[in-house]
Amino acid sequence: MTIVQRPTVKPNNPCFSSGPCAKRPGWSFDSLSGAMLGRSHRSHNGVAKILQVIEKSKALLRIPKDYRLALVPASDTGAFETAMWSLLGERGVDVLGWETFGNLWIFDVTKQLKLKDLRVFKAPFGSIPDLSQVDTDRDVVFVWNGTTSGVKVPNGDWIKSERKGLTLCDATSAVFAMDIPWDKLDVVTWSWQKTMGGEAAHGMLALSPRAVERLESYTPPWPIPKIFRITKNGKLLDDPFEGKTINTPSMLCVEDHLDALKWAENIGGLPTLLKRSASNLKAAEDWVSKTEWAEFLPERPDIYSNTSICFKIVDPWFTVKSVEDQRKIIKDSEKILDIEGIAYEIANHSDAPASYRLWGGATVETSDIAACLEWINWAYLNVKSQT
Repeated sequence: MTIVQRPTVKPNNPCFSSGPCAKRPGWSFDSLSGAMLGRSHRSHNGVAKILQVIEKSKALLRIPKDYRLALVPASDTGAFETAMWSLLGERGVDVLGWETFGNLWIFDVTKQLKLKDLRVFKAPFGSIPDLSQVDTDRDVVFVWNGTTSGVKVPNGDWIKSERKGLTLCDATSAVFAMDIPWDKLDVVTWSWQKTMGGEAAHGMLALSPRAVERLESYTPPWPIPKIFRITKNGKLLDDPFEGKTINTPSMLCVEDHLDALKWAENIGGLPTLLKRSASNLKAAEDWVSKTEWAEFLPERPDIYSNTSICFKIVDPWFTVKSVEDQRKIIKDSEKILDIEGIAYEIANHSDAPASYRLWGGATVETSDIAACLEWINWAYLNVKSQT
């Protein structure tokens, strides 16, 4: 068996995890020197810092001026749960799932909220449901990018502009890296640890005027936990959307996210972020095209994620093995790359088929993606030769 020559070029940054993802290029702890530590987040200065995050995020992402944006507890999960618990139940719901987190939202609406007028559209890892079957006169719950399958929504054309329902979109691994059609989305959520390299536990919740109207005209039949409450006496609570958070955020994390937002502004804003991430996917496409044992996990190019880049092993030597053996081969190669300081956390999620996953968001340099892929080839073929 031919042994592939050990690559000589290493990535400058071995962080390819899908969350928390890599810090922006040039980041250091000095970037946090302006953090407002030992101070209340409700102080004038604390609120001002949080408002900077809200205002810079709206400007950078080109969120419509009449949308409301808030910092909420519990990461993207908390933001999306807030939306579902507060908005759903007024009309029938279509919910989509084709990977771990979409399937989690299916579980929540069926087993927790126990919605009756419900249609579920599912697809296996690597596929996406038939979007033409979705009725946007009903409420729609979906992820824009399936982080554990590498499958993204190709566009928003399937969503009617003049719709009667609300579209609730978990966009946590899509914003800052994919072109989001805000006019097609009524609720958009994300977290800081995806795409921009922020730290955990902080979520962002964007609401369209239509979503606000629903909040102020409809009261769900179930109790709503305190951290999900964004209305009072039938009116939207203004405080979370004005920098006065529901619970205590980390001001160190606030400073870190502000640093990432300022970096994005300085390099050219959203267009540059989109180009950087697209370049990372292109490097992966080039590598897959020349690598006999690898294929993308998604079944067709228009749904390839440019952030959670997932590829599978199609080598017959590998595919005939048990799932347990396949996962061990992935893990063994991951361990080699970890020891070498090449790449960390590149085995895909345990829910997914045995596969690799590289984060390709804008904080990752394309040269690092290209170098890492050559090392993955070397590590896989060496594990194969020794198994």
